[in-house]
Amino acid sequence: MNSGALAQKESINRFYLGTLSFIAAIGGFLFGFDTAVISGTLSFVVKQFGMDAAMEGWFVSSALLGAIIGVAFAGKLSDSAGRKNVLLLSALLFLISGLGCGLAPNQSWLITYRLIGGLGVGVASIISPLYISEFAPAKYRGSLVSVYQLAITIGILVAYFSNAMLLKLSFSHIFENSLLHWIINTEVWRVMFVMYAFPAIIFFLLLLIVPESPRWLALKGKNEKAFLYLSKLNGADAAKIELETIKEAAKEETGSLRMLLEPKYRVPLIIGLSLPILSQFSGINAIIYYGPQILEHAGFQLSSALGGQVTIGIINTLFTFIAIFMIDRWGRKPLLIAGISGAIVSLTVCGILFAKGITDGPWILISILAYISCFAFSFGPICWVIIGEIYPNSIRGRAMSVATLTLWVGVFIVGWLTPIMLNGIGAAFTFWIFALLCIPALLITLKVIPETKGKSLEEIERYWNK
Repeated sequence: MNSGALAQKESINRFYLGTLSFIAAIGGFLFGFDTAVISGTLSFVVKQFGMDAAMEGWFVSSALLGAIIGVAFAGKLSDSAGRKNVLLLSALLFLISGLGCGLAPNQSWLITYRLIGGLGVGVASIISPLYISEFAPAKYRGSLVSVYQLAITIGILVAYFSNAMLLKLSFSHIFENSLLHWIINTEVWRVMFVMYAFPAIIFFLLLLIVPESPRWLALKGKNEKAFLYLSKLNGADAAKIELETIKEAAKEETGSLRMLLEPKYRVPLIIGLSLPILSQFSGINAIIYYGPQILEHAGFQLSSALGGQVTIGIINTLFTFIAIFMIDRWGRKPLLIAGISGAIVSLTVCGILFAKGITDGPWILISILAYISCFAFSFGPICWVIIGEIYPNSIRGRAMSVATLTLWVGVFIVGWLTPIMLNGIGAAFTFWIFALLCIPALLITLKVIPETKGKSLEEIERYWNK
């Protein structure tokens, strides 16, 4: 019997595992909130500061540039300083960004604080799923890392609800004769940004009580602490076996990113470079960032457009549960194939509706919701699962940085070009381009990505070695 199978037969402390995964996933919640909050603030900020299309794109993509920078240093920093310390750093960056954006005196400072928030997003986007994957037993790893994606969708949904409620409040006359009038009625977008400072504080405080990743501790020679945390999770017998497996795997590793250039790691390198960026080229953040504008273009009023955005957030959250419950039963590949195929169809239909001028009624929204549902159970969670499990232990943080860097490059490109595309070639061709760019991801899933369900991280590493 292999070590992964034996470990799974031991009693797993599900409460302990669930608590650690929940706390780490708050990084995903903040990631989602930071990503989506801008959709409610965009029209107000553009009007107040007189931004043209290029400046609007820079305002949106400044956070994405920050995320790219955060990704670039977070992996290496986590391999040297530990996963927990880098998560604490991300919580501080989120807090500074939320408060700073709310108090920004001009567009330069606003963009600066958005960039700082992007740093936090970039750091959390690597280290949160990495932390979860290094604690989770093979039997539950897919589901638990998918919880991180669920947290992202909940963060997006909460941001949509928060934006919609604050907008409704700003249209009322409740605070007309009080000091809150300027905040709520005149510049409500500031409150929208400040709202995510509160979960950032909670995230920081909870991180103070979580342990360091046992795999990172073992790689640093801190075997007693690694054994202690593995014992809390799996029991002493399984912890001994797992610790020995981690140490054996580490003997075959150089600890250098040059490992990825070795022939045996070329396939995970291809997967890590292509799958994340292609997931973003499917257009998900065009919907997240510019959803209200797209819906307004289809004839919705601003309040209705924000309501439609809330519906998008609800669907995004609900369909992520499919991945959580099925990824460790059905596997990664079947969900990816089904979701990407559905995304191609729904994006194509959406483009046709815009091209034919069929913007009355709910059809545009329905086709967008179909795309969101397909993304939510495939690209969204499974991308994080796969890039968190296909790399060797000793360089997992840095290798995930490389993979996640391509994801944020994709987000940056889409965030920057979407308003230009919408104003230039129109919504129809924009959606058709997104559909076309899903096809390479489908081919890679069919031909290149192996099935990894039920395998421990060390078993996956041995698979590449063979």
